[in-house]
Amino acid sequence: MFPRPIEQTAPAMQVMYKIALPAALILWLLPLLGVAVTSVRPASDLAQGNYFGMPSYLAFENYADVFRNTPMGRYILNSFIVTIPTVIGAVALSLMTGFALAVYRFRGNLILFFMFVAGNFVPFQILMVPVRDLTLNLGMYNSYHGLALFHIAFQTGFCTLFMRNFIKALPYELIEAARVEGVAEWRIFWFIVLPLMRPAIAALSVLVFTFIWNDFFWATVLTSSPEAQPITAGLSSLNGQWVAAWHLVSAGSILAALPPVLMFFLMQKHFIAGLTLGAVK
Repeated sequence: MFPRPIEQTAPAMQVMYKIALPAALILWLLPLLGVAVTSVRPASDLAQGNYFGMPSYLAFENYADVFRNTPMGRYILNSFIVTIPTVIGAVALSLMTGFALAVYRFRGNLILFFMFVAGNFVPFQILMVPVRDLTLNLGMYNSYHGLALFHIAFQTGFCTLFMRNFIKALPYELIEAARVEGVAEWRIFWFIVLPLMRPAIAALSVLVFTFIWNDFFWATVLTSSPEAQPITAGLSSLNGQWVAAWHLVSAGSILAALPPVLMFFLMQKHFIAGLTLGAVK
């Protein structure tokens, strides 16, 4: 089934297409365009107060200066060191937890599932002081593993909800047939359920990667030095050290946005399949 041409739709829909769609696109892209223009604005323009006008020339050397004059390379490396283990840990743990909640029947199954769901509605801001004190007492403050472990803990609830519902939608007859054949439970999980979960794993990995990479709150609460700060907290510290260097902050922001965008486009096929699987029978 092909989409209907816009000329064959109602006049109201044509108005929405010609006015509302461009307006929404402009509003959505306007902040990004502003950051992109500032990232190539020379420092002399900012010193003269030219924040919103056209740049006097395009200073692409800002992208090189942000690595020469700031610890941007270290911040990017820190983000990868924290984000990749978090994605692997959260997805792996939620796969096993979701499988147990979706396949096995035991007392308290539904209550345990509701606990995972309820955890997603707790405002994480109220946990700021207890979590920071806990990291200090455990000696994990301002460290990679401390930030990664707490990210895994906070992401597990949403990931378990996602995986449990996905496994629940799989044909249960496959698991029953494997049990009749005498297949061990871990083999059912590894050789039957896991291959069917590839679209869900890809979709969840992209979401968690984006959440963790763009996290600013816990990055500033649990880290304090360039040796452990990810790129979001690092960009904030740049604003404090170089007050007038908005061109460097903007260039760093553009660079910080590239990894999640690249991951989405690399995993786009599996991401869409994971989100839409089961939508149409």
